[in-house]
Amino acid sequence: MIFEQPPTDPDPLRAEVQRHYRIDEEACVDTLLGQLELPREQHDEIEAHARRLVAAVRAGRIGKGGIDAFMLEYELSSEEGIALMCLAEALLRVPDSETVDKLIRDKLGSGDWDEHLGHSKSPFVNASTWGLMLTGRVIKFGTGKERNLRSTLGRLVSRSGEPFIRQAVRQAMNIMGRQFVLGRDIDEAQKRARGMEKLGYRYSYDMLGEGARTEADAKRYYDSYANAIRRIGAQVGERGLLEAPGISVKLTALHPRFEFAQADQIEAKLLPRTKELALMAKEHNIGFNIDAEEAERLEPTLDVLEALAMDPDLAGWDGLGIAIQAYQKRTLPLIDWMADLGRRARRRFPVRLVKGAYWDTEVKLAQQKGLEDYPVFTRKSNTDVSYLACARRLLANRDVFYPQFATHNAHTVAAVCSFAGDRDGFEFQRLHGMGEALYNQVLGEDGLGIPVRIYAPVGSHEDLLPYLVRRLLENGANSSFVNRLVDDRAPIDEIVSDPIDWVRSLENRRHGRIPLPRDLLGKERVNSRGIDLSDINVLREIDAGMDAAAKDGWHCAPIISGKVAYGEAQPVLDPCDHRRQVGTLVNATQEQCDRAMAIAGKAQPGWDATPAHDRAAMLERTADILERDMARFMAIASREAGKNLIDGVAEVRALISHPMEAPDEESGQPGHFIEEVTAEIGGETILHAHWGPSISPNPLIEFSAEAEAGENLRISYTDNQGETDSYEMEIS
Repeated sequence: MIFEQPPTDPDPLRAEVQRHYRIDEEACVDTLLGQLELPREQHDEIEAHARRLVAAVRAGRIGKGGIDAFMLEYELSSEEGIALMCLAEALLRVPDSETVDKLIRDKLGSGDWDEHLGHSKSPFVNASTWGLMLTGRVIKFGTGKERNLRSTLGRLVSRSGEPFIRQAVRQAMNIMGRQFVLGRDIDEAQKRARGMEKLGYRYSYDMLGEGARTEADAKRYYDSYANAIRRIGAQVGERGLLEAPGISVKLTALHPRFEFAQADQIEAKLLPRTKELALMAKEHNIGFNIDAEEAERLEPTLDVLEALAMDPDLAGWDGLGIAIQAYQKRTLPLIDWMADLGRRARRRFPVRLVKGAYWDTEVKLAQQKGLEDYPVFTRKSNTDVSYLACARRLLANRDVFYPQFATHNAHTVAAVCSFAGDRDGFEFQRLHGMGEALYNQVLGEDGLGIPVRIYAPVGSHEDLLPYLVRRLLENGANSSFVNRLVDDRAPIDEIVSDPIDWVRSLENRRHGRIPLPRDLLGKERVNSRGIDLSDINVLREIDAGMDAAAKDGWHCAPIISGKVAYGEAQPVLDPCDHRRQVGTLVNATQEQCDRAMAIAGKAQPGWDATPAHDRAAMLERTADILERDMARFMAIASREAGKNLIDGVAEVRALISHPMEAPDEESGQPGHFIEEVTAEIGGETILHAHWGPSISPNPLIEFSAEAEAGENLRISYTDNQGETDSYEMEIS
């Protein structure tokens, strides 16, 4: 029911990649550690080299500015840092000026921006602080009677109105954004890049954008990439492929449905678009790197990569590259598969090794979907170990790889240099606006003599915010290496500590405070099992189960006292194809309904007298049966109701969740949920109903659509423990 044609079996190396998708973390980390059996002398040399790098960075950053200084000044643990993050992220989503004004008052009004003004020697930090402090002063105007220049300016600015406040905040964000984004368009970016290129830096340009939602979006992003390739190519001059600037491409930007389930669309539309751009890059002899995205998109990404690698029109050009993420458990076997692909295609891939920027998303998606395990490591130190193992594997296969190590970690830089043994056939990469002090120790003859490429985003302020928030969240936390590197308060011993030794010392490799998705709800109940619709092996199993169930045919009739009541059967047709009969239906008569209710009433006292733990056990068994036969129930949802796979999984999981709300077996107390709800609009009751544990706990969402602008919606509810509450809102 899922596949029109059975999927072909993958080659052994690709099958190994698929097997590692959500593999047990303990076993995976053990394998990685086995790849990192190093002599103690090599460990000590790496640590000593990392120590020298950190000391040089700290000595060289005195008086310097940039984002490193800003992140040191505004730690994310501070009140001001939290306000900045909330504001930057939220401004992207606020469509109207009035809400923006309220948001600014809320987020900036309480910050102590004065404390940061002049505290740092960086002009960049002081310029950003001035915009934020001035805005905060305007918002707090009237709370005090300070008679100084700042309060005078505050009064002057307040008379300019709220638009000035909005502009001041946006300008402060723009100052920050300029540190991360090289230019508003490719021409401006290339112009700004010339100074660093003279110092020996190389560039890879990334056209900002958060994925196409429509065909119009995809066309706009395609045109942006095509224009950038032409403009970059025009400036290459005599530089070779590796020395010249390159471009990074997100496949989600080239098609609105770049998903595992849309293989036909990917082959018919996305692949041709990507090939056209790759051919342009080949014509100009520049690098063309496919960016890493969410874990569920890796399989279709590899399909695109393989198709392009084997395409004869792209033969003889080694600019086709890809970014891979060390925080995914399958990255080491992925490198083995790509090495085999490179040898089959007779090409050398530029491979950017990153740690990964979607960790929170990957963890939350797995929990939400009730999946077997996570596709990423739960410990940062495990990701560090994975990065080192992957780096070693890439360096060992430099005949088919040109490794590009994207890191701001001094220990990682030192380890890569040690693994490489020489200075040929690889490069380091850093983000624009970050890591300059570290890589000044690496680049050129005065450093280690290893090439360094800058990953440089290009785009407008509107495109910047999502990228800006990711970078600030990634590098602004106290635990971030970037933050600790420039913070003299952080001991060097901690910064250069060996993750290999640390992970080996752990009793449990998996993080103890990040439960498996199945155990997310703690001891109260088990999270209902979901289906990973991006895992081909899972889909094969579900497809076989759904096909078998669909062949059986289904027959529905009243069941009274455990006996089927027969009657006139009516055909039930598939709503997607009326030529296909799903099964038959026998409707209950009035007499049968009355008899069933009478029997149920007589049975109620016996059920009430049944101990709570026995009732709980029955309901748990019901949930177990539903999970066991999930493929069968998904097939029914698909054939009878026309539901797609995503909806089918959700339908069965919702059904499973209800029995799982059973009373606690020890206390006999049921879980907490809304039992009875009343909704009123303008004083008139529009609904009074029993709710239940598997229904949305926020009735406002359900009923707000019924109210007109200006009306009050009031919700009153009683929970299953007798507590009552109410709340209301005005619909705007």
